[in-house]
Amino acid sequence: MRLFPVLIAILVAATIYAFVFERERLTAMLPAPSSPSAPAAEPDGEEAGAAGAEGAQEQGIMRVVVQRSEAREVDSAVVLRGRTEADRIVDLRAETSGLVISEPLPRGASVEAEDVLCRLDPAARRAALDEAQARLAEAQARVPEARARLEEARAALEEAEINYRAATGLVESGFASETRVAATRAALRAAESGVESATSGLESARANIESARAGVTAAQEEIDRLTIHAPFGGVLETETAELGSLLQPGALCATVLRLDPIMLVGFVSETDVARVGQGAPARARTASGQEVTGEVSFVSRSADETTRTFRVDVRVPNPDLALRDGETVEITIAAEGRRAHLVPQSALTLDDGGTLGLRLVDEENRVRFVPVTLLRDTPSGVWLTGPPERADIIVIGQEYVRAGVPVDPSYRELGQ
Repeated sequence: MRLFPVLIAILVAATIYAFVFERERLTAMLPAPSSPSAPAAEPDGEEAGAAGAEGAQEQGIMRVVVQRSEAREVDSAVVLRGRTEADRIVDLRAETSGLVISEPLPRGASVEAEDVLCRLDPAARRAALDEAQARLAEAQARVPEARARLEEARAALEEAEINYRAATGLVESGFASETRVAATRAALRAAESGVESATSGLESARANIESARAGVTAAQEEIDRLTIHAPFGGVLETETAELGSLLQPGALCATVLRLDPIMLVGFVSETDVARVGQGAPARARTASGQEVTGEVSFVSRSADETTRTFRVDVRVPNPDLALRDGETVEITIAAEGRRAHLVPQSALTLDDGGTLGLRLVDEENRVRFVPVTLLRDTPSGVWLTGPPERADIIVIGQEYVRAGVPVDPSYRELGQ
């Protein structure tokens, strides 16, 4: 029961193939029309054009519509899909433990640099600072005493040296005994030991001063950690810590964003990254319809290992904070202009190898296939490169002809 429809389908396919691809052979097989007995009058004007067209069809030549195009300079911008990103973002966390004694600030509030966001209860930290300062004062007071002892020891050493030299001279002259020299030598050694001891005492006093200063610094830093300031101006993404809550080291106080300027982040392919330069002007359109302009501030030198794309940052002014962090945007980055043709999208076709291109008509009215590269898609057509500077592009009938076959072109101007 199903054999008959299959045979009909095969017959129809064979007929279409014969009329489309074997038209010249079929035309050659048909008998030539008999010539009239009397010569006909020579047609003129439109009758001649119609006769020529009919003659072309009788000879198996396909009629096509051709658009004459000349390449023009176009801005070959690089278009990226990306997102907005805050210029700076920081999570402010506690460095010490304590109860929050400051009123909380609501999320979305604007803050300036050094504004207080969280203040913790100092508890006994003030007393620790006072104790460290007292130790420093005590250590500093011991330095003059240690210096006085050192001067006293040095004076005793000078006296012992004088006595030793005098006793030595008297012994050599025979006016003193060796016992006196030994006594002065012992006194000299004791004076030297006293100087060393006094020097050590002075160094110890100075070391005590440095230790006391370190204690004061540590106590002061501990008190400074009780107040958490905004590192830069921005807006609060989260509410600050609640009054009376206990913060441990590492606990979150607040998150601050800086949205002016704001960054537009996109990823460009490795084939287009060479066309994107730092400082290049750019414009963008958000998903909500906002249009902004800026310039490229960063182009990555290292590709993403997964996507093989390069990060591109565009800095955009955002004084009214209309742009938010994380919005989807379409970024258009200006690049060097190129010569291109504007043709209807329907004129694009594929060759037997699957290459995208156009079919052109050469000077001998024969078809020629040219591969093309798409630059941009617009409502009025597509901009592409590949054809010569001036080209006769087949816009109707390109799917029914092949490269090298003759055609009967009918020209039309761009926009018709």
